[in-house]
Amino acid sequence: MSKELRIIFLGTPDFASASLQKLIENHVNIVAVVTAPDRPKGRGKKVAMSAVKEYALEANLPVLQPTNLKSTDFIEELAGYKADLQIVVAFRMLPVAVWNMPTKGTFNLHASLLPQYRGAAPINWAIINGEKETGVTTFFLKHEIDTGEIIYQEKESIKEDDNVGSLYIRLMNKGAELVLKTVRAIENDDYPQIPQNTDQDLKSAPKIFKEDCKIDWHKSSNHIRNFVRGLSPYPAAWTEFEGKNLKIYQVEPSSNNINKDIGAFESDGKSYLKMKTEDGTLDIQDLQLEGKKRMTIQDFLRGYQFTS
Repeated sequence: MSKELRIIFLGTPDFASASLQKLIENHVNIVAVVTAPDRPKGRGKKVAMSAVKEYALEANLPVLQPTNLKSTDFIEELAGYKADLQIVVAFRMLPVAVWNMPTKGTFNLHASLLPQYRGAAPINWAIINGEKETGVTTFFLKHEIDTGEIIYQEKESIKEDDNVGSLYIRLMNKGAELVLKTVRAIENDDYPQIPQNTDQDLKSAPKIFKEDCKIDWHKSSNHIRNFVRGLSPYPAAWTEFEGKNLKIYQVEPSSNNINKDIGAFESDGKSYLKMKTEDGTLDIQDLQLEGKKRMTIQDFLRGYQFTS
């Protein structure tokens, strides 16, 4: 017989909000939500709340926004909700005192097929590395990050024209379904706990910084195309172009090779901008010059004056 559990949900971005919404719509007993503190956003630096907080307030749920997850006040407040289970989706690393608190434990949703792509940026790295398949995993938290026993996994194909934005949405929705499935199984006290198989070559998914996003034109065209897809729309691949930084959101193999040095460009000033790679040529199709808005190559060339 299933038992209605008292559940605390921890998450911040829209990826997490989708799971919270799925749980509420299916009448799961969420007793409190933990999310990041409100922060200034955008050029105007207007203070904004997280996507999870926005939805939690709409659903009339108590919201906790600790600045220090180890503080005695926060841990005492959390314990006061007497949760049976905690769910983590796209949140910070938790101290042991937090994830070890509920009687049923704490499980996490991760956007990869663990143990592959442990780390902060699994969607990006799967595309960058040219994978044809990824997925979502629910697993119980333990000391080492992304290493706990797997509860469930669902696979998702990576399409040839996917970028992070399109794959993110599909994994967000698939992940929300998997979170609900996991909760129902734990309520019924009937769920697997499968140790992660590390007897294989493991690919990691470390956090991505701006310097990691610079395009190396000495790589193959296919490598660069995957690199651009894996960083689009955020944080965006970039290159130096006529003394400025140029973010590139989409490239495609060119049918016409150019006779230039690697990393050099060619343009008719109207319809195309081609870049020479290690083994061919790529057409830039979607870009953003430093200080300007994002635009198609045709719109960009309509207003751009080349310096050389």
